[in-house]
This record gives sequence, C-alpha cells and structure tokens, in this order.
Amino acid sequence: MEDLTKRGLEIRNRYFDTKYGAECDSGIIYDGGGTGYKVVIRWYFPKSKFILDEIVRFAEDIDQRYQAIREETCPDD
Repeated sequence: MEDLTKRGLEIRNRYFDTKYGAECDSGIIYDGGGTGYKVVIRWYFPKSKFILDEIVRFAEDIDQRYQAIREETCPDD
C-alpha cells in the first residue's frame, strides 16, 4: 500500500514495522524550519499474513488521521 501524498519522495530506508507486521519504505520530509521528519512512504503487506479487509481498514485509519491533520492545519472558514 502506498501513501500517494508522499509520491516522489526519495526512499531513504527500508525496515520492518513491528506495529503493522509489514516491510516499509521511509523517507524524510522537512518542515519550513529545516527539521526533518521520518515518514513511511509505502508498506508491503505479505499476502500470506494479511487479508485485504485488514489492509483496507489500515488504509482507512491513515486516511482519517490525515483528514484530521488537514482540518487542524487548514480549516475551512
């Protein structure tokens, strides 16, 4: 599963995410002050361990988290 909001971000690291049980590609996003933040770009969920419904739930959770961040940082007035 790929986070398309981070499309084009350079992959800096691949590691195993114990929270989700999947391999991950990560990169670094810098804020306006130059501080870098490690972020996951994509997750590799093995078919032998996961069913599609679990991955869809994970994707929906991430989408809800990003929507909350957008509403907090860019509220519609």
